[in-house]
Amino acid sequence: MAEPLFARGRVTVLGVLNTTPDSFSDGGRFVRAASRACSDAGEHEELLLGAAVEVALELARSGADAIDVGGESTRPGARQVPAAVEIARTAPVIAALAKRSSVPVAIDTRKASVAEAALDAGASIVNDVSGGAFDPALLGVAARRGVWLVLGHARGTPETMQRDPRFDDPLQEVGDELAAAIERALAAGVARERIVADPGIGFGKRLQDNLALLANVGRLGLRLGVPVMVGPSRKSFLGALTGDGPGERDAATVAACATAVFAGADALRVHDVPSGVRAAQVGLALRRARADGVAP
Repeated sequence: MAEPLFARGRVTVLGVLNTTPDSFSDGGRFVRAASRACSDAGEHEELLLGAAVEVALELARSGADAIDVGGESTRPGARQVPAAVEIARTAPVIAALAKRSSVPVAIDTRKASVAEAALDAGASIVNDVSGGAFDPALLGVAARRGVWLVLGHARGTPETMQRDPRFDDPLQEVGDELAAAIERALAAGVARERIVADPGIGFGKRLQDNLALLANVGRLGLRLGVPVMVGPSRKSFLGALTGDGPGERDAATVAACATAVFAGADALRVHDVPSGVRAAQVGLALRRARADGVAP
């Protein structure tokens, strides 16, 4: 019998499925817009439903423990899109996937109404990169539905978060702000055993902040008392280190994921699932060897 999602001592792998025309790495694969203006307004879009579901099924076959479906880009500089547009981009995919597979589905959204529609369609995880700050009603939705809630860390919105971010002590400050988000979720009725924390790699962080968080993710998890998920996949801090463009960052992503798991990460969010699964296997083996006193 498979271990439950986000169980400590294993690594849960979420495969990314972006149903947006403008995500930084793979936007436009499943949603096509006539123009940038149309994509912001959600007008004249075509959802390639069958293609999206087939890719999601392949992610599951490749080892993903869950599929993370998102209908609004949260890349730095991205503009907010209306909730109705997010729902139109995501709910049909989730409903179709639920009919064809038992793989758990996460909805990547900051909005309560989008989360509600996704849960109605068959999702069982809500992944909020704002940690409940953007739309606090989302916390109540997660509580009422009894689903997993991933609370991400970000300062500002995707449109503003990379404008001169500053931290004196990123591990302490991100930990403080995630602890506050967890308390807000608990106050809204979310069970602690249903909460996962995400330090928000790339969300309002400098290069050194991202590195510090990944290298010390286990300390963060011990402090917060909940599983911790990281999502370094193809992000710009990797490009800053290697000089690679978004489509060339999978090797660097594997290194970052394996290191994060070795350091104590409980879950990964990745675009390239087969590589992410292997990174998790290596990182977890090394972590266990260190705990057993086998590694030097």
